[in-house]
Amino acid sequence: MKQVKVTRDIAAPPETVWAILTDPAQLVALETGITSLEGEIGEGSTFRLMAEASGTRAFKIRVSGFEPPRRMEWSSGAKPMFHGVRVFALTPVPGGTRLEMTETFTGLMLPLIWRSMPDLTPTFERFAAAVAGQAERKAA
Repeated sequence: MKQVKVTRDIAAPPETVWAILTDPAQLVALETGITSLEGEIGEGSTFRLMAEASGTRAFKIRVSGFEPPRRMEWSSGAKPMFHGVRVFALTPVPGGTRLEMTETFTGLMLPLIWRSMPDLTPTFERFAAAVAGQAERKAA
């Protein structure tokens, strides 16, 4: 198992952050690192996502957990070979919301694939900063 995680405190309520995390148009327009997102983000939905970090490769994502406005889970890959699960957790804190975004990778091919993957930490940081900036503008 390998994991990438970022935590960011945002001066906006969880509902405002959640609205951004579930809006495909905003996730693309905000320069989160997502270059294309086709489909809806909702309970049990699937969508296609392209990101700068993966070049021209598209990922089919399934929303495998959905608890507005607290927690959402995105899953992709093919078990048992390689599987990724990204969890967005929103926790109310004084003055706003703590966003924790964690992606956990598992599978038989993980040792081989992990070596060829870029460091996703800067991408996660950029995503969190973009969501925070938009949420704070909306909350102001």
